Amino acid sequence: MFQDDGSSSVTSSAIQVFPMASLSPGFGSPYPWLKELKSEERGLYLIHLLLTCANHVATGSLENANLALDQISHLASPEGDTMQRIASYFTEALADRILKTWPGIYKALHSTRISLASEEILVRKMFFEFFPFLKVAFVITNQAIVEAMEGEKMVHIVDLNAAEPTQWRALLQDLSARPEGPPHLRITGVHQQKEVLDHMAHILIEEAEKLDIPFQFNPVVSKLENLVIEKLRVKTGEALAISSVLQLHSILASDGELQKKSPLTPKILNGVHLQRVLQMNQSTLGELLEKDGVNGYSTSNDSASSSPLSSVVSAKMDGFLNALWGLSPKVMVVAEQDSNHNGLTLMERLSESLYFYAALFDCLESALSRTSLERLKVEKMLFGEEIKNIIACEGAERKERHEKLEQWFRRLDLAGFGNVPLSYYSMLQARRLLQGYSCDGYNVKEENGCVVICWQDRALFSVSAWKCKR
Repeated sequence: MFQDDGSSSVTSSAIQVFPMASLSPGFGSPYPWLKELKSEERGLYLIHLLLTCANHVATGSLENANLALDQISHLASPEGDTMQRIASYFTEALADRILKTWPGIYKALHSTRISLASEEILVRKMFFEFFPFLKVAFVITNQAIVEAMEGEKMVHIVDLNAAEPTQWRALLQDLSARPEGPPHLRITGVHQQKEVLDHMAHILIEEAEKLDIPFQFNPVVSKLENLVIEKLRVKTGEALAISSVLQLHSILASDGELQKKSPLTPKILNGVHLQRVLQMNQSTLGELLEKDGVNGYSTSNDSASSSPLSSVVSAKMDGFLNALWGLSPKVMVVAEQDSNHNGLTLMERLSESLYFYAALFDCLESALSRTSLERLKVEKMLFGEEIKNIIACEGAERKERHEKLEQWFRRLDLAGFGNVPLSYYSMLQARRLLQGYSCDGYNVKEENGCVVICWQDRALFSVSAWKCKR
């Protein structure tokens, strides 16, 4: 975090410290002057180095990219302050992208890598516990379902990411309190790991028996991109609800290999622009990035709002949404990351993802100590892997194709869905939940009948409800 001490000398001293030709091939190592930088200067220079390095990677100037990576290694640390930590993972992602140009070396370095499903499950559980985002999404989803299913006697819920039973335990309790009595409830859970579904089934069946609610659980072991719609076993006479929490964006990648890679045309960095970057002295990393020090490196004058819909057509997504529409759900609730990480160019995605993950790292900075092992695991195994996928991967391999709410509006509208404004009571529940957090940086706001969950003023996740247009 950057603290504003009121000093007016930061700009001049920083410019004197940072040589404008610091990335030239002749610049020596190990850069002893880097160790003398103050926290604010170090953070600003890390942003400059990251964007400079990405620019070199995008243009194929690997020697200069290597020089930038070398300098970053003397400043970044996964155990340091917010900027040092986030720089560590973006640096790793850029290096990973470079290595992919030599497939043999890349495969050799990753040949013995072990990915434990149990660790991934644990880290996602930590994300649920440390952040309010999923809790808010679940509360809003449940309320939308309860309102849509009023008076229904046969209810079927399809959960496209059946990983957290807490959501449906709460819904069972809500349904048991209905004045007209609980419905017969069937939940179909989709997840690629059978043990996760088995765990959910055990908890929910036990809870339903306790509440005396007629209940069935239908597990579907599948990745979302390979889901066979018929396996959802939607029956005539059922009132159907669909829940998708942080899932739909991954389907945008399925036909990515059909698209040609666009030429990368990033703006070249220069000393004049570096001086503009150095004129920033803000209190948080999020505020730091809000300045045009990042925007100036973007491939677009409006990268935050530019929609990949005009340039990326996803037949897989269109087909999937059409299939869901064909099931005639009474309500479908969609929660997604509210940021555009699906740009065509590396520089676009890097500048956008810097904003997004800076806010998430700030959230952790406010809640957990820098020595927390749990914090380190979430940053490395969840955020770090997402950053790596956004920055280092292309085509079908790139799954983290997050898009903003207005882009989902257009996609869902074209697929035949109409927006269902979320109720006042949904907003009230979300605000009450956030009030329970010791940190006051979280807030929710209403946007076109949807809920956007924010850290400070930065929108991070959106929740929206939909029904079939007839």
